[in-house]
Formats: sequence, C-alpha cells, structure tokens
Amino acid sequence: MREVWQGLVAFEHRGSGTQLEREAAGWLAAYLEARGFAPDLQRFRAPASWGPEVLAISLALGLGSLLGWAPLAALGFYGFWAYFSGWPRPWRALFARAPSQNVLAETGDGPRTLVLMAHYDTAKTYFAYHPRRVRAFRTQFLANAALAGLTVPAAWWGGPVGAALGVYFLAQASLLAWRERTAPYVNGANDNASGVAVAVRLFLDLAHRPPSGWRVLLALTGAEEVGAVGAEALLRSGRLPPDAWIFNVDNVGAGELFYASGEGMLAHYPHRGPLLEAAHGLEGARPVAYRLAYFDTLPFARQRYAVLTLIRLEGGVPPNWHWPSDAPSGVRWDRIEETHAYAARLLGRLLSLKKG
Repeated sequence: MREVWQGLVAFEHRGSGTQLEREAAGWLAAYLEARGFAPDLQRFRAPASWGPEVLAISLALGLGSLLGWAPLAALGFYGFWAYFSGWPRPWRALFARAPSQNVLAETGDGPRTLVLMAHYDTAKTYFAYHPRRVRAFRTQFLANAALAGLTVPAAWWGGPVGAALGVYFLAQASLLAWRERTAPYVNGANDNASGVAVAVRLFLDLAHRPPSGWRVLLALTGAEEVGAVGAEALLRSGRLPPDAWIFNVDNVGAGELFYASGEGMLAHYPHRGPLLEAAHGLEGARPVAYRLAYFDTLPFARQRYAVLTLIRLEGGVPPNWHWPSDAPSGVRWDRIEETHAYAARLLGRLLSLKKG
C-alpha cells in the first residue's frame, strides 16, 4: 500500500483533466502491469473544474433576479438543483472538454462482479474549504439552495429583494471566477491517494486468493472531483451488470472510520445491498448519511446498485478537505492500515476465498 501511496503523492497534484492526472494514470497502469495485470485506460471527456458551470448557473440566477428576467432565473434554479443532484443538463457537454481516464484491471472469473473503486484525481482549493470555515460548508450550501429558489419569484415581482439576490449571486460568480484564475490544486495525500492505496491492496489480496464465482474489477477513477465523471463513464460503458457490488474507498488517511448509509447534497440517495448489511454488523466503523458532498458511488446509488463507501471524518468533515494541508504530513499511516484491515474483514464475510 505504501508504495502506491508514495507513488501518487510524488506528483505535485493530480488535478482533474490535467497533464499530471494523465501521468498519474500512466503510473498506476504501469504499477499494475508490472504485477502481471493487463490494465485498461478508459478515456472520456470531463470538465477541468466544476467552477465554470457553477459560475454560469450563478450568472443566470444573478442576472435573472437583478434584471427581472424570470425565465433566466428559473433556468439558473434548475441548473443549481440539476448540478448538485446529478439530473440531466443539456448544456453539460459544453463544459466537458478536458481529457480524463479511468484505470481498470480485472482478476477472477465468475457470474458475479465486485468493483473496488477509488478516485485518484485531486481538487482545486477554494476559500470555503478553509479549515476554520469548512464546517459551515453544508449550512452555506443549503442557504444558497434556498436563495436560488427565491430568485424566480423575486425576478417576477421585481423590487429591492430581486436586486439584492441578483447582486448576491453575481458576487458568487465573481468569487468563482477568481477561484478559477488563482486557486491551486491540492496534493491529495488523503483525498484520495489513501483510498487508492487501500483499493489496490484489496485488489491484489483478492488476486492472490480469488473469490469463487466472482470477477473483481479494480476501478481507479479520474475526474471524481468535478462531478463523479469517471464513475459515470464506467456506468455508461456497459462493463458492469446491474447486480454488481460497488465498494468505494475515499479519504481514509486520518480521522474516525465511517461507512456511508447514503449520500447526496440535495436529493438523498440511500445505499443498499449486502456490503452495507455486512458493515452494519462489523465492529470498527460507524454509519453516516453523507450530505457534505458526494462520492463516486452516487451514479450507482441513483441506479439502485449495491454500494458502500468507506471514509474517515473529523467533526463530520474529511481532514484537510480540499485544502493545501492535504499533504503527506497530514496522513496517519496507521489509519490507512486499519481501513484496509476493516475492508478485508468485511469482504471476508461476504466472499468465499480460496486458501493460501
């Protein structure tokens, strides 16, 4: 595990859709190939950042409210809810121009499929992720969702409320433009080199002790930080049957271990299936309904796949989340080892492993 983790944190960052993300994918593929696997790079297009689309949504909300254009405000309101709930957005392809890729490898053979998943890309920072402010992130987000809903009647009626809301969302757009110009990518030692290290180790464990009747797919996804785009590409690829189990590992280098019972920033999607049931009965992790953001499991949870995500939290937030302090010094290696041990025990309860 440490070799994989060290290989990833050696990159300055692995920002979604960047050259360094592509180089990190190549490094992961070479690592797996050197161990006898035939990795596949599944390529797709993704946004280079979530900022431009959310900036455009903020502009629609702000201008619609300020100028009294109710249809434009309604478009912005739909865009806000659609973006953060994973609903269809006709304009989405306009923002998905950066090349990204998933690193896939398989072992075992059988009628059932287990996916071991972790994203390897990293995020840009933003002032809202500052450690002194990040615990208010959820409250601020819900306030923005409520204010976005008010822009439509405010645009219709006009007056000072519409003007105030317009100025507010135009200020949000200005801050996002500033972020896109100036914010650096984080190293991502915790988010998510730690999860990749655990997922790869679990995959190698199962390759040495193949579970009877199971095909095991390692899916190291790109572009998670810009909307779980790599996970969506895997879902659309047709490589997974509808009864596949999705086991995701994210942010496990510090804090207390949890397993997600559901996720979603606006609409909530409960997790289900044997992986979750096994976690309920296994000591070492507690359940959490994760509403701060969402995981790579979101596209699968929306399609009612059996999913489970492991994550470590401090005060309800991943330590050093999307901040420059997400560096190797902020990771506790014993937490990564404990996560692997928990995940291995969980899988051992569900899979019939060959001896040896």
